[in-house]
Amino acid sequence: MNHTETADDTAMYRKISWRIMPLLLAAYVVAFLDRINVGYAQLQMKENLAFSDAVYALGAGIFFVGYLLFEVPSNLMLEKIGVRKTLLRIMVCWGLVAVAMMFVQTPTQFYVLRFLLGVFEAGFTPGALLYLTYWYPPARRARMIAVFLLGAIIASLIAGPLSGAIMKILDGMNGWHGWQWLFLVQGLPAPLLGLLAWFVLVDRPEQAAWLNAEQKARLRTQFDAESQSANKASHASLRDLLVDPKVWALSLVYVLVVAGTYTVAFWTPTLIRSWGVTDLLEIGLYATIPQCFAAAGVLLLGRSSDRHGERRWHFTSGALVAACGMLIIGLAGGQLALSLVGLCVALMGIASVPPVFFAMTSEYLPRASVAAGIALVSSIGNLGGAISPSVTQAINAASGGTLYSMYYVMSLYLLAALIVLAIGRRSVATLQAA
Repeated sequence: MNHTETADDTAMYRKISWRIMPLLLAAYVVAFLDRINVGYAQLQMKENLAFSDAVYALGAGIFFVGYLLFEVPSNLMLEKIGVRKTLLRIMVCWGLVAVAMMFVQTPTQFYVLRFLLGVFEAGFTPGALLYLTYWYPPARRARMIAVFLLGAIIASLIAGPLSGAIMKILDGMNGWHGWQWLFLVQGLPAPLLGLLAWFVLVDRPEQAAWLNAEQKARLRTQFDAESQSANKASHASLRDLLVDPKVWALSLVYVLVVAGTYTVAFWTPTLIRSWGVTDLLEIGLYATIPQCFAAAGVLLLGRSSDRHGERRWHFTSGALVAACGMLIIGLAGGQLALSLVGLCVALMGIASVPPVFFAMTSEYLPRASVAAGIALVSSIGNLGGAISPSVTQAINAASGGTLYSMYYVMSLYLLAALIVLAIGRRSVATLQAA
């Protein structure tokens, strides 16, 4: 018999969501915006600073090297000092570095600041994902991770017109180029949100004065059911985590997903320009269209995965949609309308797979190792973001166009789907059985 959610459960989770999700969502919007706005800034930076595509690709990717080195330590520290102190530290530091990007003049300065941006932002996404596991049991987790990761879609939705408008309208004001204003305007919100997190969030459910004793007891009961899942790993130590082949397989899947995601995120403005659109503001506006489809994909697949208590085939379906979209772009031959259709399909699939993936990962990891496990999988996975921009640039340079890089991204998602089919299992259905 399936567990039926009571009206009290619904009210409790609605209260939790309104307390923590708006701030986490806003913070992720800013984080993703500061991460990808270099894709728009480079349209002017390469002209003003004579940066080559290779310099831009290395700078875009080196962000993830800093991310890799500091992600696990940051998440382990979060468990000890709490989310409020962690978000305050992370968001103030990354905001200052994001603003400092406006003063870049040389490739070395570009590389150093991109690396530092990765260092300081490293703990944010895995920390937020860990924080969600404190508040939502598996039967609700994919949809709430989807809401959080919707921040990337919102950032991508506003990045185009906002970045294009800033660079076009503010160019020359105060003697600064448009790309300098871009980094200033989009970097300032992060420290402000970090301060807000300090005052608004609580570290654990038991510290929430806005939950009554009955609601806290109900949460504990539902999380006790999670700990009894037969699908959990049995990690007694960090060493057990590191020698678990499934953890490494999940990490490889995330390498492929991140490589595909950031290839498309970083190169979308360049792709649209190659389809015959030259005006910066028009490029930004065209880039928003596929994000509407991405938003639909991330919410619908996450909700469906929770409702059916299934992860493996939901992940696979999203990955296949992404691959089909890239195939359409490759076959479109640069024709604007058909290429945009392909990009809409691709982003619907690309955006839909991370919530299902992290729900699957968090359900496999026991509570004792979930902080280190999520950070480990995420940090190794972000190697894909470090490598992929340079790989894509090399493919484009060697082939003289973007066709083969589209097929490269398609192959990443097909391989990710194959690995998940090999290792994935139904993981929530057991918890939903009464």
